Amino acid sequence: MSAGENMTMTTVPSQKERRSGGGIADLLKRLLRMRETGLILIILALFVAMSFASPYFLTWVNMRAMAMAFAVEGIVVVGMTILLISGGIDLSVGSVTALAMVIAGLLFLNGVDPWTASAVAIAACAAIGATMGFFVTRVGLHHFIVSLAVMVIARGLCLLGTGGRPLGLYTLPPEFKFIGQGSIGVIPVVIIIFVAVVVAFDFMLRRTTVFRKVFYTGSNEKAAAYSGIRTKKVVFLTTTLCSALCGVAGVIFMARFGSAQPTFGIGMELNVIAAAVIGGASLSGGSGTIFGAILGTVLLSVVSSSLALLDVSVYWQDIIRGSILLAAVTIDHYLNKRRG
Repeated sequence: MSAGENMTMTTVPSQKERRSGGGIADLLKRLLRMRETGLILIILALFVAMSFASPYFLTWVNMRAMAMAFAVEGIVVVGMTILLISGGIDLSVGSVTALAMVIAGLLFLNGVDPWTASAVAIAACAAIGATMGFFVTRVGLHHFIVSLAVMVIARGLCLLGTGGRPLGLYTLPPEFKFIGQGSIGVIPVVIIIFVAVVVAFDFMLRRTTVFRKVFYTGSNEKAAAYSGIRTKKVVFLTTTLCSALCGVAGVIFMARFGSAQPTFGIGMELNVIAAAVIGGASLSGGSGTIFGAILGTVLLSVVSSSLALLDVSVYWQDIIRGSILLAAVTIDHYLNKRRG
């Protein structure tokens, strides 16, 4: 064997090596194109920057507070993401969450045990979602108008039922408060419930046939209907699910704070929609992931915590959050144009 032949054999990679190298390169390219990868990198960059900017950012107390803050709101984000994928939107999530607290709180103060009161409150929220679904699918109104009206009605019911004053639920039993205040080891129960909800719905959205119909409906409702999918039923169920998860969040908030706040959740709809859109859920429907939406929630929580630790005025915080929402919607619009 000549030296030239030997050099050729040692320098030219085999077909298997080329396939392996190409596979790794393709995997890296796909990861870099994923929206979730960009969000993770942004969150990590914020963590590094804030670790230098504030000595309190990486403390256990602050990390726990951030996790508790985005965990319960993240349950609402799950419902909003699924609804956005189906082509809908819900502006009433903050008011419905507060209404769940008020219903459960009033029932408890009138002698109903907190577990039954909470179940009734969640069922009432699901009924509100079903009512919205009826007006959207049967009457033919748009999600935006229906949810806007329900937002005002639900907030009015909260104020009417409480006289505009918080309900002090000081006698809630410890076993009920445990779901909002307790911990298993060092992990708060709220985080465990949140993770369970996220994992369950993320799995169903990715793997089950029923939830795949949500994507088909949101992508092209007419084509989905021609394919035999009952699109109105899909929209009805996703609208009901979103409100039911608001009820779950409201009950957990009540257990956490030991009170029912009639003004709770004002502005929550903006945070929830922003988190879902930042995570990749399209306002036009048909795309989005639970994992991406939760990363969007984490990003907004980190930004809020950072602004508070840096002593930024609360007015500027609202301006910054609104700017983030505008940027997210702009990016979503640009990506939709490119897909078109």
